[in-house]
Amino acid sequence: MRYRVRIPSRHTGAAGRRHPVRRSSCALALPMATLWLLGACGSSGKPPSGSSNSRSGGPSYEIKLGRVANLGTVLVDGSGMTLYLFMPDNRSSHSTCYGVCAVQWPPVVLPQGVSAAIAGPGIDPALLRVASRKGQTAGGLQVNYNGWPLYTWPGDTAPGQATGQGLNNLGGLWYVVSPQGNPVR
Repeated sequence: MRYRVRIPSRHTGAAGRRHPVRRSSCALALPMATLWLLGACGSSGKPPSGSSNSRSGGPSYEIKLGRVANLGTVLVDGSGMTLYLFMPDNRSSHSTCYGVCAVQWPPVVLPQGVSAAIAGPGIDPALLRVASRKGQTAGGLQVNYNGWPLYTWPGDTAPGQATGQGLNNLGGLWYVVSPQGNPVR
């Protein structure tokens, strides 16, 4: 594939015309690979803060119930996207998922100025809490359910999917969350 790029007017030929420059596909390979890699590493098109959800529906910090084939009723966000827990968190209310982990598995965090998650239909408000996140999202509050910090998985592209279910990734297993706040295995 070849692209034509116009060089600014200070780079004109003797006749004063601009010369198109052909760039090989190799010149674009690095930027394209970088974009692909970002997408593969979990860029979901939404800010890491989780303050809003780019998909239609409610905010990402609204927790409700949804159905996933072969898994039944599980926790989902305001847009119906499946939520996950990370077994190394061990119901401690505090995340162990930072850095690359938090890029690949974005935590469900509250936007600035919001102090509580929204308990949607079927959610026990007594199990819905928040805990502070340190590190990359300093000062952020991560949504927890029954002591488990909640995460999304960018591999899920539509409600009803759970492509992250049972993955052994970044030091532990990932599971969808039951209405009682337990891992669904």
